[in-house]
Amino acid sequence: MNLDDGEGILLRIFIGEADTYKGKALYEQIVLKARELNIAGATVIRGIMGFGANSRIHTAKLLRLSEDLPIVIELVDSEENINRLIPFLNEVVKEGLVTKEKVQIIKYGR
Repeated sequence: MNLDDGEGILLRIFIGEADTYKGKALYEQIVLKARELNIAGATVIRGIMGFGANSRIHTAKLLRLSEDLPIVIELVDSEENINRLIPFLNEVVKEGLVTKEKVQIIKYGR
C-alpha cells in the first residue's frame, strides 16, 4: 500500500448476517478473499438494528434475537488493491450495498 500521500480507499459492504456463499457466511467469505488478495485490512461489524432495500427491519431485541442482523464489512487499502476485490463482490453479493470512498490515512503499520 502506498502511504506516501496518505490517501486510500474505504470500501463498505452492507449485507445480512444470514447471507451465504457456497454454504458459508458471506461476510467470512469476503474477508477470506480480501486476505487472499493481500488487502491491507478488513473489519466485520454486526449491527443491532437496520433495514435495507426491502424495508424489513432487522433488530436484536432482548427476548428475540434476529437471525439476520445487519453486517458491515469495512476494508481499507489503495484503490488498485480494493478494485481487485470488486469482481468477486459482483459475483457473491446478491442483495446488499457496496460503497467506495476516498479516505485520508493517518497511521498504518504492519
